[in-house]
Amino acid sequence: MEQPRNRPPQRRRQPSGAPLGTAVRPAGPARPRQPVARPAAGGGRPGGAGPVGKPGGGPRRPGGRPGRRSVPPVLLALRRLPSPRLTGLGAGLFACCAMFVLGCLDQLLLGGSPVAYGLLFLPVSALTALWVRSADLVTAPIAVPIAFVVGVVPIAGGGGFGGRAMAVITALAVHAGWLYGGTLVAGVITSVRKVRQMGRRQRGAATTGPTATGTATRAAQR
Repeated sequence: MEQPRNRPPQRRRQPSGAPLGTAVRPAGPARPRQPVARPAAGGGRPGGAGPVGKPGGGPRRPGGRPGRRSVPPVLLALRRLPSPRLTGLGAGLFACCAMFVLGCLDQLLLGGSPVAYGLLFLPVSALTALWVRSADLVTAPIAVPIAFVVGVVPIAGGGGFGGRAMAVITALAVHAGWLYGGTLVAGVITSVRKVRQMGRRQRGAATTGPTATGTATRAAQR
């Protein structure tokens, strides 16, 4: 019987381009390449969208700054006006002095025109109602008619005490429309201010109410 010959193991041939002594790995299944993440063309957002702005930034100007709402010049002028807070007595003195000075100027420049005096009485009534403090809002509609009577004295005319008194009463009876109009302006402004004051108090009470209740409950539990 023939015995199988022990053949020496065959050496693998190296490729002609590989250097000597380099191990050749057996050919195996090719590994799939992983896709490389590349930045989007739109500045960081998928789908080519633009850069993401800061939340709440609002509309932006070409310079990059958020735009501001334009305030009408009338409101700016009103904000620049002085806003003093007068007591009830101070508001009455202001209205009386202002109307007396305006009555004197009306007598000197316009010969005591009742129409000009009435037109000047309206803004004085509004300022008196705006400048009186919140605790003395009721005094504004009372002080305004008194100021109208004080200002009528220079333009009423008449001679002597009795004649001037009768001239003032006649002027009040003839030009009562201006008196009622100024008093109505002061009453409306003070009413609006009173309503807003009551609304602020209710909101403050609603805000501090749960906190005070919780504090009292924790104190009772202790």
